[in-house]
Amino acid sequence: MGDLISPVGSPLSSACSLSPPPSPMVYLSPPPSQDSEPSAASNDLPPARKKRRVTAPPKERRTQLLDLSATSGLSHAQQQSQIDLLTKTIRRHRKIVVIAGAGISTSAGIPDFRSTDGLFKSLQKKHNLKASGKLLFDAAVYQDENLTASFQDMVRSLSEEAAKTSPTAFHHMLARLGQEGRLTRLYTQNIDGIETSMPPLATQIPLNVKAPWPRTIQLHGSLDKVVCQKCRHLTDFDSAMFDRPDAPECPECSRNNQFRIETGQRSHGVGKMRPRIVLYNEHNPDEEAITSVMNADIRSRPDALIVVGTSLKIPGVRRLVKSLCHVIRSRRNGVTMWINNEPPVGRDFEDCWDLMVKGNCEEVARLANLKRWDDQSDSVFDECSLSEVERVKSEQDVSIVVQTQTPKKKQKTQTAAQDSQPCQPWTESQRGASGDQSDRTEEEGPTEGCTAQNQQEGTGDQECDHQFEVQGCQAPERCDRQQGTQAGKG
Repeated sequence: MGDLISPVGSPLSSACSLSPPPSPMVYLSPPPSQDSEPSAASNDLPPARKKRRVTAPPKERRTQLLDLSATSGLSHAQQQSQIDLLTKTIRRHRKIVVIAGAGISTSAGIPDFRSTDGLFKSLQKKHNLKASGKLLFDAAVYQDENLTASFQDMVRSLSEEAAKTSPTAFHHMLARLGQEGRLTRLYTQNIDGIETSMPPLATQIPLNVKAPWPRTIQLHGSLDKVVCQKCRHLTDFDSAMFDRPDAPECPECSRNNQFRIETGQRSHGVGKMRPRIVLYNEHNPDEEAITSVMNADIRSRPDALIVVGTSLKIPGVRRLVKSLCHVIRSRRNGVTMWINNEPPVGRDFEDCWDLMVKGNCEEVARLANLKRWDDQSDSVFDECSLSEVERVKSEQDVSIVVQTQTPKKKQKTQTAAQDSQPCQPWTESQRGASGDQSDRTEEEGPTEGCTAQNQQEGTGDQECDHQFEVQGCQAPERCDRQQGTQAGKG
């Protein structure tokens, strides 16, 4: 057959022209899958550069000093910025860690340990010790009968003294933080048990190695419990057990030993009861659990640290404070505070604090002004300092315009006689007299004649265009109109 001919001829082409060849069909292949091997050309390209996350520059840190001691001679107004930092941290931060020492209990009547009139000095004089009273807090007290007798007497006295005390204002402040859920942890070195006497600061004895953990961690134990040195039997503290010079026997060991003897078994001996406190040169039974709690709190990245009432002589506590200071100060809003009568000892703490407060922690609680933990009343307002008020006023350029309105005058009930009397025009003598009375105030009211009708019809001062001509008449045009009406009637 011959060449194909188009079935329909175009008027612009000859009848025998060949049809144009069909355009080739292009098949768009799908993009290569991620599993396919890269081509050789793509291997020659340099790898894409990783995007760097732009971080804000670190916050400039400097240590501020706040002297709340009675001998400072500085008023609160002179230290307002430091007080604002103190109160703002306590009132607003959400993850606060507190490390407390014996200084928070001195206001309750419990002496501290290392001051000139502290417990170590008083024990040395009372028991005629050759060395410091620190010797009675050493594990060697159970190796000497005389030291054991002195230790028994000291423990009984401390327990009775702690039972008579009440929580201080600072204790209540800590309990309030715990009640609000803003106290991540309270590490206390005290053995008096004042903190844990309040439900928001309750603890657990012994501590669990794994979470959950209580809010209060007693680093050195407490006088609330006694434990057997042999079978680890745990029971509540009873001061009557320490009336004798030697350590009391464990009741659990005594029962088990008596049963063994009666059944013809060999005796295992009877253990001695002692307070569940950690003495120098002995192992802490909660060491593993405390280490787990510390590591978990460091990983949680708290936003505030308050070290109060301690001299940081214990190496383990010093390490914890340094680690927390490093983590918290790496946060832009993190704040670390030192509250004590004396500054921290050692150069390793020189660059650890945002605020160093010299003074009693009771004054800190007074400035924070938090409600007691058992106060269930709702706050109707939040307190703020003067500097916060000025800052808000400077940030918000708001001007308040109060538009004063002319008070509406009471409408007087008009009699028929007053309605029938038109307003009389003023004479020239009256106009002259009105000039002498130009100092009359608006409170003196308009003159008779115009007032009644003007008020009845609801006309205001805006309708009176000629007040400068006739004093007292608030609608002179209306008076002229009525005068013309009367003239027409006449």
